[in-house]
Amino acid sequence: MSFSAALRGRPAGFVFVLVFDLMLSLALPACSRQNALPPPPDAATLLQAVPAADPAMSSQQPTKHWSNPYLVIRADAVGLLTSVTANEEQILKPGEVLNALARLPASAWTYGRVVAILVEEKPTASEADKIAIRRSRGIVAGDLEGAHVAINWISTP
Repeated sequence: MSFSAALRGRPAGFVFVLVFDLMLSLALPACSRQNALPPPPDAATLLQAVPAADPAMSSQQPTKHWSNPYLVIRADAVGLLTSVTANEEQILKPGEVLNALARLPASAWTYGRVVAILVEEKPTASEADKIAIRRSRGIVAGDLEGAHVAINWISTP
């Protein structure tokens, strides 16, 4: 049975509604795609605006005068310290670190695109805490390396 044969005997209003629905279903997706805004740039893209790390500073052991972002990886969270926030610690989940770094102003990156990281693992830490710290360290390091942010690992005494 052909399409036109299937429509025979139907009221004219039915045919009009069917054709209107078909045209509307084709036109609406085309309109919505034209008005869609491009997605905002991701954190890794935003961080590329920061100059690459100064090689002399990225290999130096940070002192108390370290001016770039400073991360402290713990079992339950990651602390972010910057000179911008008067050394107030911002507590983050490992997956939030890159976005937090991307929101920092250019003045927070004195040495270029490099962060100092201290892994805070106590000798008395439980096995579960040690696993959580390794997991957080892996997430943070992977995100930073993917965004081409140099890491200056701080060794604990």
